[in-house]
Amino acid sequence: MSFITRRKPLELAAPAHGGGLKATLGWPHLLALGVGAIIGTGIYTLTGVAAGLAGPAVILSFAVAGVICAGAALCYAEMASLTPQAGSAYTYSYVTLGETLAWIVGVGLILEYTLVCSAVAVGWSGYASGLLRGAGVPELLLNGGAIDVPAIFIALVVTGVLLLGTRESATVNFILVCVKLVALAAFVAFTIPHFDAANFQPFAPFGFGAHEIDGKKYGVMGAAAIIFFAFYGFDAISTAAEEAKNPKRDLTIGIVGSMALCTLIYMVIAAAALGVVPYEPFSKSPEPLAYALKQLGQPGPAAIIAGAAVVAMPTVIMVFMFGQSRVFFAMARDGLLPQGLAKVDGRGVPTMVTIFTGVVAAVFAGLVPLDEIASLANAGTLVAFIAVAFAVMVLRRRSPELPRPFVTPLVWVVAPLTIAGCIYLFASLQTQTMLFFLGANVLGALVYLLYGRVKSRLAQA
Repeated sequence: MSFITRRKPLELAAPAHGGGLKATLGWPHLLALGVGAIIGTGIYTLTGVAAGLAGPAVILSFAVAGVICAGAALCYAEMASLTPQAGSAYTYSYVTLGETLAWIVGVGLILEYTLVCSAVAVGWSGYASGLLRGAGVPELLLNGGAIDVPAIFIALVVTGVLLLGTRESATVNFILVCVKLVALAAFVAFTIPHFDAANFQPFAPFGFGAHEIDGKKYGVMGAAAIIFFAFYGFDAISTAAEEAKNPKRDLTIGIVGSMALCTLIYMVIAAAALGVVPYEPFSKSPEPLAYALKQLGQPGPAAIIAGAAVVAMPTVIMVFMFGQSRVFFAMARDGLLPQGLAKVDGRGVPTMVTIFTGVVAAVFAGLVPLDEIASLANAGTLVAFIAVAFAVMVLRRRSPELPRPFVTPLVWVVAPLTIAGCIYLFASLQTQTMLFFLGANVLGALVYLLYGRVKSRLAQA
């Protein structure tokens, strides 16, 4: 079989002899899981970055990105119900589209997860620096220096925590979700009384379509290509397919519900913030929500918002570092990467992969601006979303008889629209982002041709 088309056998979701996970999750658990994973750097920091690209029309950017991500999430849910294994989109591609395309998706996921850790670290640094600056810490040690020291610090701290084998429990996740939502509700409560519709004029100063100015893509779609980053995390719901009490109902409610809720939260927060401060200075602040409150003469609430971000955002780094290790593990287990990369220690931690991810994430966080990191991460994710949407359609044609615990509704509408939306968002990314992504895949292709193609377990079969 050609290395281009060879595929792993598809394993169904229902394990033999009752060896699966217990179905203990209802739709409220899945909804909380989705909100906890999605609400992070996107709302606390990227709102400002995107406002600088679209103006007040950033509200529409959130809506566009949310709709596209919802379609991708539904496709993820069906594939997760068919093959609930480590590797996410990489594994889904391997069992449907073939090894070569799976490798490309795997490279994109590795790029995504590593850069997401960096971006969240930079977002965390913006709020932590604001608090530390008020305490008199020298600017050289904050995010105003040549190197973003706090971002490097938090990336390495989370790496250290993961090396100790620490895991988030459901209780911790629930508490942090409550912290995030209460803080955001407080932000709206403090800003709405000062809302001024004049700040929404002009509403879309850079138009709807993405167009490049000085190396950056402006317009509603240009901002949507960056904001897309804000919706990462919903795949945590799709991976829980085996544990859902009623997959057909609960996964739909969990995925669509969390996406709809988070999209609404993002739009409300953006509207509340831009209703009290003009978008130009708002977009330049590394802690935009706290900045808006400070401009209203509310230093206390601003400190609360900053504190909530500082407490909650590192858990997002932790989740994605775990995700990185799972993708590495899956690719190494399949023989496409050296198996030593997925070796775990006595505490069950893939030490080498975790250290590698942490160090690379710290380097990017310390040296690269947030919007560029988010844009680079989005490229890999968009490719993964396209692959999963294709995989769903391929399996519907190739194996329509397979029992699907979750079925993507209107798949021949949802999947093509998801693909089209992702392609349009990819085209809206910055040119340098596309070139970087192309370079990463060229390097990845060389690694695959020289190593993975030969060492693959399917090649040995």
